[in-house]
Amino acid sequence: ANFIVAVHQLQRYPVDLYYLADVSVSMQENLDQLKTVGVALSQRMTEHSSDLHLGFGSFVDKPVSPYINVHPSKINNPCSDYEVRCRPAHGYHHVLSMTSNITEFNRVIKRQRISGNMDTPEGGLDAMLQAGVCQREVGWRTGAKRLLLLMTDQPSHLALDSRLAGIVRPNDGLCHLENNVYTASTRMDHPSLNQLSDKLLENHIYSIFAVEQQQYHWYKELVDLLPGSYLGKLDQFQASNLIELVVDAYTRLLSEVELEVLVEEGAASRYWLSVSPLCPDGSTAKAHSCSGVLPNQTVYFNITIGMRSCPDDGDDTDVTVMVRPVGYNESTVVRVHSHCRCRCGTPGRCRDAGQSQCGADSTPTNREAPGRPVHAYSRDSEQSPAGRRTPCRAEGAALECGGRGVCECGRCVCEQSKLGTVYGTYCEMDDFSCPYDDGLLCGGRGGCVSGECVCDVGWTGESCGCPATTETCQSADGTVCSGRGRCQCGRCVCDAPQYSGTLCEKCPVCQSTCQSHWKCVDCHLAHGLPQGESGHCNQTCAPLVGYVDYVSEDLWSQCVYVRRSDSCHFRFYATPGVGLTQLYISTRPECASNTGPVRTFIYVFAFTVLCGLAMVTVSRLLWQRRGWPPGGTAVDVDFRSSGK
Repeated sequence: ANFIVAVHQLQRYPVDLYYLADVSVSMQENLDQLKTVGVALSQRMTEHSSDLHLGFGSFVDKPVSPYINVHPSKINNPCSDYEVRCRPAHGYHHVLSMTSNITEFNRVIKRQRISGNMDTPEGGLDAMLQAGVCQREVGWRTGAKRLLLLMTDQPSHLALDSRLAGIVRPNDGLCHLENNVYTASTRMDHPSLNQLSDKLLENHIYSIFAVEQQQYHWYKELVDLLPGSYLGKLDQFQASNLIELVVDAYTRLLSEVELEVLVEEGAASRYWLSVSPLCPDGSTAKAHSCSGVLPNQTVYFNITIGMRSCPDDGDDTDVTVMVRPVGYNESTVVRVHSHCRCRCGTPGRCRDAGQSQCGADSTPTNREAPGRPVHAYSRDSEQSPAGRRTPCRAEGAALECGGRGVCECGRCVCEQSKLGTVYGTYCEMDDFSCPYDDGLLCGGRGGCVSGECVCDVGWTGESCGCPATTETCQSADGTVCSGRGRCQCGRCVCDAPQYSGTLCEKCPVCQSTCQSHWKCVDCHLAHGLPQGESGHCNQTCAPLVGYVDYVSEDLWSQCVYVRRSDSCHFRFYATPGVGLTQLYISTRPECASNTGPVRTFIYVFAFTVLCGLAMVTVSRLLWQRRGWPPGGTAVDVDFRSSGK
């Protein structure tokens, strides 16, 4: 049997990002840097997601010997030798569930304290599994892209390492959180890489490793064994470096579309699988993945399932095949029915006893309710015996029901998606795969059809964010963008770089100087600014001239003309028109009085004299009160001619 799965990249996914931090002593400075990441990362991720939630957890190692010092004085404070107060070692603590409250995230991070252990490797993989499988406790959202960020400066323990502590019970892959503390850390071994990979894929989680340079090669070999993971090298755990790593990892992981196909346990040996991806650039990758996939592009996977043998009892059987893109929150369950026993129908042909007999005009039943598996049809069943196009395939379409439903009784039964509703005659419409604007599909101003927004009346643009009218681009005189540009999405786009302003009204390098209009203004002033008699100045004035009562001083293009006869100021401004410049002259002059300077001088002189007299009077009164001159009598001195 052959069928096709289409994986379509959306542009702006909701994102859940869970920080899983190593809080051993060596991570003290790195933890301090993490305290400044929350707000900056939230602002940066708005470029890629309309809805970011953050969570936090911490780990050290299994709190048993020989991983920690079990001396009573060291259990409660592993850092007592350094005269530092530390928290006890722990396998994994879930600290903060997913939240959009960045302030709360920062507050929780600032309260974190370091811990300590004895050996070099840490229990990061053990904590990763718990953070991945404890869905309810962590608060992973169903419709979000899930990112698990591990921050550490040391390698991690692997499966069987726990035998050093006498722990031989394998990890069961289940959640063991009680009051947000991992309670089975001292009872179960670390998970194997295969087990960790399966649990992360099962819960649709991308893993990001943020490690320091000296540990990069150790984690490079580990990441190669974990599908849907990304490794970032940080020379220093600076906040800016960590933000760039998260953003880069998010964009790269989304651009890698990989498919995993699994036959149910116990039946895999009887079936063989072939997966051939068709990438957006037209190439057919040998692996089950395509790289460099951009938002709104689709990858098609052609999947063929063959049968090697029937069950031992030879009976017809049903098996389920799980098809899921790595890191996506959706999967497709395909039910494969094997024909090991057939009953004879028309001579020469075998027919399944349960085969539907309904025709193209029958009423279909919705067999695609949530949780109901999708049937796998053989390649021959996609066409009628004569090879005609089925009524479930739109004209020119490569897939029945647009690859988003199954054809039953000649009609499309659309699939159920966790992201939204799929509908339409050929399942060509949905309410989730179109561009978003302000967090709303098509900006809330249109509908989504075949991945494109069909905008309401009065709106246009890819996400219906642009008004269809040009009213916001019109100048006061009704021209669009002052005749120097075009209106795009409600804003003026100027024709040339020398034009600027919201209406392309500014042009410092090309606008006529104020002085070039002085002769025209002088002519109109000489005739007394008569209404209806401006024709006297036609030979002097190149532009069209009009009169206004007032010209604002805030007007960017205003000019001033000073009349020599009385030094009166006349304001005017020019606006470019179609073919001619329009000149507007204010009829209200600003004239300074001729007596103004003289009057100002008199006021200043009088004020100065009055102040001087007042000071002399006050000084004389003070001298008299203090008995000046001495003795109370005046002394007359007669300077006669004595040669001295």
